[in-house]
Amino acid sequence: MNRRSAPGVFLRGMMMGAADIVPGVSGGTIAFITGIYDTLLGSIRAVDAVFVGKLARLDIGGAWRHVNGGFLLALLLGIATSIFSLARVISWVLEHYPVPLWAFFFGLILASAGVLLRQVQRWSAPRVLCLTGGLGLALSIALSPVAALNAGLAGVFLSGFLAICAMILPGISGSFILVLLGMYGTVLAAVKALDLPFLAVFALGALSGLLCFSRLLYWLLHRFHQATMALLTGFLCGSLVVVWPWKRVLGWVEGGHGQLEPAQQVPISPAEYQVLTGQDPTLWYCLALMLVGFGAVWLIDARWGKS
Repeated sequence: MNRRSAPGVFLRGMMMGAADIVPGVSGGTIAFITGIYDTLLGSIRAVDAVFVGKLARLDIGGAWRHVNGGFLLALLLGIATSIFSLARVISWVLEHYPVPLWAFFFGLILASAGVLLRQVQRWSAPRVLCLTGGLGLALSIALSPVAALNAGLAGVFLSGFLAICAMILPGISGSFILVLLGMYGTVLAAVKALDLPFLAVFALGALSGLLCFSRLLYWLLHRFHQATMALLTGFLCGSLVVVWPWKRVLGWVEGGHGQLEPAQQVPISPAEYQVLTGQDPTLWYCLALMLVGFGAVWLIDARWGKS
């Protein structure tokens, strides 16, 4: 990565960090629509035996170039900057104005699915099957009830493995997967209590998932590009039910401060939402925010989509 591209990568990282703050939204979606997804997978994939060998020989410069260290550093700095600067703001908006915020992200993800859909050329039966399979998989995950993963440290490892895989995929976030596994509150409690053995096993699972799944996705995108794009497009379309603004809560989970947070939700109409909650669905305001999110993605794609 040259120096002139570093500010652009940093800005992409800030957008990824902002998306990751919202439960149910994946930073992988932002990486995809800003044209850095393939580069990100390649950099993660480069953490291999060659990289370890260079570190063992104290060839720091060679190891840095091997993993495209400049790109990763700028991206991580952008993500960290966004999380530390925007976390309070987005959390406040999510607490006090959740429906308009979901409406904005619904428009953003809908437009992102359109961007991915354009990249699939010469539709065929296998590609339509991949699209349908991705759609069905995302819907089944999004509408699944909360499970109870009680398998000791093996379950902790598996939850870290699966959560990081979801974060790489455009669509559903890793925190949402932890909610479905029944591990969301457990992981937050371990972080608050600084349970180092628990966190070490969780981090090991996440690292293993990151290295394994990034290689699989990188191989699929380069070997079966069109079919994989169709699969990811279907997955992104299916994840729209997670960010649909008007929902009915079917289950709850304990959050990081002991409060109850929605675990399983199903989309409903704005009219039904008003009947169930007694709150104004702010339909026109939400439609306007959907258009803003939709337009933001097309502007991003016009600026960076072909990068």
